[in-house]
Amino acid sequence: MTTTTATELAALLDRVRAGREFGPNVYSTLDVLQVLYDRVLRITPATVDDPDRDRFLLSKGHAVAGYYALLAARGFVPVEWLDDQGGPASRLGDHPDRTLVPGVEIGSGSLGHGLGLGVGTALGLRAQGRTGPRVYVLLGDAELDEGSNHEAIAYAGATGLADLTAIVVDNHSATHGWPGGVASRFTVHGWSAATVDGRDHDALHRALTGHDHHRPHVVVAVVDNGE
Repeated sequence: MTTTTATELAALLDRVRAGREFGPNVYSTLDVLQVLYDRVLRITPATVDDPDRDRFLLSKGHAVAGYYALLAARGFVPVEWLDDQGGPASRLGDHPDRTLVPGVEIGSGSLGHGLGLGVGTALGLRAQGRTGPRVYVLLGDAELDEGSNHEAIAYAGATGLADLTAIVVDNHSATHGWPGGVASRFTVHGWSAATVDGRDHDALHRALTGHDHHRPHVVVAVVDNGE
């Protein structure tokens, strides 16, 4: 198993940055992305079209800079693509496009749709009899203000989508919040849940692999508000 070091990732992120400043939406996701691609996801540049691959869906599409850096680090896209991110002829837009970027599963835009797409993906795999692949969806806590996520949470719990994992990066940016914290929004609908330090790679790995194979699972990755 090869891993991406923080130094390597920072250098790649600098190439995406091109003098711009990134906000908490980007930096809060980096550790989760590292753990997913280094230690959890069963997908490589050679298996992006394998029907039995794991699926990763970035619902929090405005955090795409870190995602592109990880895709380059893992060999899904050429590193040189990072230098022109957002340019007129670039494949790397300000939101990912599955038709242009190898390894990207969905095109994103307006927040709140990724979890519903993840539910549909998990249902499709179930209908095909594919029990090996797992679907991971990365969201921000503010996305949970969108009603479409409530519907996806409730439906996944009611149908026992055991091959679905949601990861919520909680940097305390949600407008409404939820009584009992983010995880309770899922557990009330039958999900299993783990809340961990969003910078602790070992804790993230344990949480991401701690599903019980009987119901959908959520990992709440808590980061400081200023990150």
